[in-house]
Amino acid sequence: MAPKRNARDSTPSSTATITTTATPVPVPTPSKSSLKNNHQSMQEIAVGIWQNYLDKTPQRTKLIDTFMAFLVVVGVLQFVYCVIAGNYPFNAFLSGFSAAVGQFVLTASLRIQTNVENKAEFKEVSHERAFADYVFGSLILHFFCVNFIN
Repeated sequence: MAPKRNARDSTPSSTATITTTATPVPVPTPSKSSLKNNHQSMQEIAVGIWQNYLDKTPQRTKLIDTFMAFLVVVGVLQFVYCVIAGNYPFNAFLSGFSAAVGQFVLTASLRIQTNVENKAEFKEVSHERAFADYVFGSLILHFFCVNFIN
């Protein structure tokens, strides 16, 4: 069995030693004007992204995105209500919250399949077929959520 080594024994056994001297590198602190310019450029980037979204996104996709934002708000409100008021009928909370999350996932799938930029990946799926799958999946999801409530 090999003897245990401590930190002092970790030096190499050869006679050559390497010594380095590190010179401290000054770290520049950002000035207030550079922070202000950075904040303005971030704001300009956000405004540019929003303007690009408004200009180039089809109306159908914007409608789907609005519904997805609504589902996020509903899920957050349900969670906040559960934290503040309590979760006495816990299965009702789980059912409602999973309905919001499940509908969000189904809607995200619909958005991906109907987006014109993803036409190459979904060649065999028409918009009507994607919507029919969405409706069928939504019916199954809500059937299970209603049955879970009791």
